[in-house]
Amino acid sequence: MALFSRRAPTAEENAEERRLQLVMKALKSIHAAVDLEAESLDRQRKGQELLGRLVAPMRGMDYEEFDLKGMKCAWVRPQRGYARRYAILYCHGGGYTSGNLGYSRILASKLAYVTGYPVLSFEYRLAPEHPYPAQLKDALKVWDHLMYLGYGARDVVVAGDSAGGNLALILTLMLKRQGRRLPRALALFSPWTDLTASDPCYQERAERDPMLTLEYIHSITRVYAGGRDLRLPLLSPLFGDLSGFPPVLIQVGGCEILNSDSVRLRDRLIEAQCPCRLEVWENLWHVFQMFPMREASEAMEHVGAFLLELF
Repeated sequence: MALFSRRAPTAEENAEERRLQLVMKALKSIHAAVDLEAESLDRQRKGQELLGRLVAPMRGMDYEEFDLKGMKCAWVRPQRGYARRYAILYCHGGGYTSGNLGYSRILASKLAYVTGYPVLSFEYRLAPEHPYPAQLKDALKVWDHLMYLGYGARDVVVAGDSAGGNLALILTLMLKRQGRRLPRALALFSPWTDLTASDPCYQERAERDPMLTLEYIHSITRVYAGGRDLRLPLLSPLFGDLSGFPPVLIQVGGCEILNSDSVRLRDRLIEAQCPCRLEVWENLWHVFQMFPMREASEAMEHVGAFLLELF
């Protein structure tokens, strides 16, 4: 496990601090919301769309939206040229109740920049309108589309943040159950792996976490899982059979209540004899990679280096 700490900011970084705080305020309003009424959800989702379009570093990127049998999808490709043989399938976060293509642009563009691979993101259906397993079915549809385009499973990396990290894991579990080939690797940012929220970390780090609350976790779990057993592996992949999984990179903030979801996933993967690298970024928060800050850039560079070792 690698640990990373923040150093004192430079003058240039101080100049960006105000922008960072604005982004954090916007994201916190989404991640901490517990009002899941239709009007409130609509505001959250529109806010995410706008945030993504304002913050995503799209300079040097081509962006192409398309419709996949009624589901909105988008490719982000580096203009400098890209590795056409490989692709990243990116699953956005948002607690399974929010998130869209605009929101996806932030990490999709960063992934494309550090890897040189085209990144495919998609708008899976959201709870409470569409509870589980709608999201898994949508992820399988996009996976099948990549296979139809001629990509082999070993040519595709599946990435995801938060609930998107959960979706990346359960997609891999489902492919394994179906006897299909698995992705080349997984890249997970603060993945949500245990919907029971039973680990002491949820209580111990509550005051340190500037983004998430246990109340928020419980509220989205109720509308997403729909009363199902939360220990089912296709809801909480932490409890699944992870044997045979591809190499996994996990990055998580040291302050977040989901920290143990990543640490325990690392332990389960090692127990299953799967290659896994866990990076804990001390004093940082949930999906900090989305923010305009030096540590976010460094973390994304680590993703690029990790994948370079595999391809």
